[in-house]
Amino acid sequence: MHLLVNDPDPRARGVSRGAQLREGLTDALELYLRWFDTLGRTEQQVRTDALRLLDNVAAWRSRYADEIAGVAAGAGIELWQAAALNGRTELIAAAPSTQPECSTLVRVPDSGAPYGIQTWDWHIELADCWHTQEVRGTRYAFAGITEHGILGKIGVNSAGLGLFFNILGHQDDSAAGIPVHVLAAAVLGEAGSAAEALDLLRTAPIRTSGAFTLLDPGTAVCAELSPTGATTLEPEAGFLVHTNHFLDPDAAAREKRGLFEPDSQLRHAMMTARVRDCPTPAHAVDLVAFLRSEPGEPKLCCVPDADASFGDRWATLATVLLEPAARTVRIHAGSPNTLTGWRTFVAAETVVAR
Repeated sequence: MHLLVNDPDPRARGVSRGAQLREGLTDALELYLRWFDTLGRTEQQVRTDALRLLDNVAAWRSRYADEIAGVAAGAGIELWQAAALNGRTELIAAAPSTQPECSTLVRVPDSGAPYGIQTWDWHIELADCWHTQEVRGTRYAFAGITEHGILGKIGVNSAGLGLFFNILGHQDDSAAGIPVHVLAAAVLGEAGSAAEALDLLRTAPIRTSGAFTLLDPGTAVCAELSPTGATTLEPEAGFLVHTNHFLDPDAAAREKRGLFEPDSQLRHAMMTARVRDCPTPAHAVDLVAFLRSEPGEPKLCCVPDADASFGDRWATLATVLLEPAARTVRIHAGSPNTLTGWRTFVAAETVVAR
């Protein structure tokens, strides 16, 4: 499914989003509420935490709270339910189980603009609950992918800023602060460069961890976000590699153990070895080979186990390639192992008149 949201008014954008996604969004909501229940979160707890998160968003940047309210109105769901979707990462921050997740690789050549690729690994049950999107009416238009009802995730904007997104786990994570998916929408909609994105992130109260890998036509940097703040990581030997564990040693000291390990470390080691040993990619599409994996190798490409139970059936739902200098995002619904072609979008500025 592809979504076009094109309005300068935040609430109107939300209404349009919710109305276009109405049927699939309720499916996503039912699956998330079921998953929260398996994690021991009652509906009342989810409602209370979601509305608190929405209050935090309203205090930080009210336009995103207005947009989430519009999603609820357009989809015909309750306000707390739209807030829960956008705060789903914060609501599951206490999950104890090991979770295969996402792998990101960015090439930063000596001359020329950075480019990068990411796999998005998530629950196979949610395979039909995400979409490609083009968003206009914000300071910068942006294009990419997100889940039904959620404002932002991975993409590139019309200023030439790209964003990749990996979840991390910190001992102090909680269902508080500004949801990381709202932060992703804010970065893509407001920041014109990696430096502006870092400045924006540092204004936000962050209580759940993530790695935002930011690339613009001139530079690339990874911001590791946690309840202790934002730490930046620079490219090494022309690459940025990130999975789902902290690389900053201070943040790593309070890593939430048992969440992503050893899967994250194994994937990171495999990509790092390929960067060292394989021919340097000459073009963005050459990065696809770096994220392929076969049975018995670290799970850069996730395939759910046949006997896995609900909440533990992980799959690579999408592969995303960003070329910020061209304002271009290429998307494949599936893993690098199954890639035969791309859907390509260019972040464009056209806005409807009001």
